[in-house]
Amino acid sequence: MDALEQKAIELIERAGDRGVLQSELWKKLGINSREGSRVVAKLQRRGLIKREPAVFQGKRTFRIVSAKRQTPKVTVTIDSVKGIPCFSCPDIERCGVGQPISPVTCPKLNKYLMEEIAKLKSSAMG
Repeated sequence: MDALEQKAIELIERAGDRGVLQSELWKKLGINSREGSRVVAKLQRRGLIKREPAVFQGKRTFRIVSAKRQTPKVTVTIDSVKGIPCFSCPDIERCGVGQPISPVTCPKLNKYLMEEIAKLKSSAMG
């Protein structure tokens, strides 16, 4: 890895989870977009970075993020979803946003969610 690629990796990793817009990266490295694109392509082929689509000041661009960044692991178990009322609801086939029966207005679902929030709050406090 050459010095320019190494400096790019350091800047990207320092940016953390938010990453860095590719135009910002070019400026920080003091290079033009053509040279910057080559650096990013090399780093991406090596699996060191990822390019994520972004919009900045109304223009489409890319946000460059480290491939090392940690994504939180979420474990879903039967216990974590077994109380959701939708699984046993007789109206599930007709339920949908914008329909007369909707998850947005469902009293059973809202009650379940409020109870889950209360459980989370109580476990966080004590």
